[in-house]
Amino acid sequence: MQNVQTYKSAQTSKGRTLLEASFDKPVMLVFLRHFGCVFCREAMNDIGKKKNEWEAKNINVVLVHMSDNETAEKYFIKYGIPKIEYVSNPSCSLYASFELTKGSASQLFGLKNWIRGFEATVIKGTPLGLRQIGDGFQMPGVFLISKGEIMDSYIHASASDRPDYERLISCCAA
Repeated sequence: MQNVQTYKSAQTSKGRTLLEASFDKPVMLVFLRHFGCVFCREAMNDIGKKKNEWEAKNINVVLVHMSDNETAEKYFIKYGIPKIEYVSNPSCSLYASFELTKGSASQLFGLKNWIRGFEATVIKGTPLGLRQIGDGFQMPGVFLISKGEIMDSYIHASASDRPDYERLISCCAA
């Protein structure tokens, strides 16, 4: 971790730090891609379908996005997660503190992404974004944090990767 203090002091939409949140109950910290990305929309859809189940297992989902809060909240409502806790990070400094890098051409535009993008939009009906809202090169990731410690993580190898959220929370679920 480049700067542990950055992540421990990052303020959430509920006015508490990520460190404080992780002592309340385990936090699944999900770093999203930009809101125009089909894979970001797919992730929000996945989270919207499972959030209540995860909360019943004592897991708090916190999203990190690169937009202003008003824009983010509109997307969260659209994807069924209107009261989700989040961190706004347009500068991507929090992404960097978790060592989430900018994607290479193959990570962002490789054949795997085109195939998965087709599957997500045409077959599964995830809407395409009309504009990029955030850094289009920023890679996503997911971290499971409990009592200030990172218990597990998933670092995307490509923008189209889909984390196994259930495996991630298995270390900390009640």
